[in-house]
Amino acid sequence: MEENKVQENQIEETEQVSTAEKQAVESTTEEQTGSEVKTEEKTSAQDIPAKWYVLHTFSGYENVAKKNLETVVEKFNLQDRIFDIVIPMEDVVEEKNGKKKLVQRKSMPCYIFVKMKYGDDLWHNVTITRGITGFAGPGGRALPLSDEEVVKMHLEKIKVDVDLEVGDTIEVVDGALNGMVGKVSEVNAENGTLTAVIEMFGRETPVELEFSQVRKANK
Repeated sequence: MEENKVQENQIEETEQVSTAEKQAVESTTEEQTGSEVKTEEKTSAQDIPAKWYVLHTFSGYENVAKKNLETVVEKFNLQDRIFDIVIPMEDVVEEKNGKKKLVQRKSMPCYIFVKMKYGDDLWHNVTITRGITGFAGPGGRALPLSDEEVVKMHLEKIKVDVDLEVGDTIEVVDGALNGMVGKVSEVNAENGTLTAVIEMFGRETPVELEFSQVRKANK
């Protein structure tokens, strides 16, 4: 009787070991399959066109969020998925102690804009970044900006063919300097920008402008 009981215990232990080994193999297979799925997701994401998305940040953490997201891109080798991170800025005229000056300030506090090939596999990397509270879409969804919104926010330079040379007189038609007149001192056709010397606040000041912000003044 005792011998039979010992044999039964040995058989039971053997079955338990076999079950444990089977579970371990299944677990490993599941992990490998999950890894393959993620790889497939990343591969398929390469075919997605790059779009601009809006991320919400904690108040005053725009610069921190931008720097931390750049670190995430570097750490996880996401250079082929996340291409540009922008804090929207605007030129404004400020008066202090009776003197006016042109300064830059955040046009949309608590937001940063990211150009990326978005996929669900990126959601976690982006949203856990320190300083970022999530995507700014309804319910935290990642919704891309339309082409019109991208142009309106000046996130990308508009391709404009202009007949401008150094010495030409231009009029600013967009931005804080709207309506001011200046003289072109430098033209950068590759970047679509020019530098114009504009008289403001009692002195001549060089200002960089996009082609889309100016027009050639009538002589």
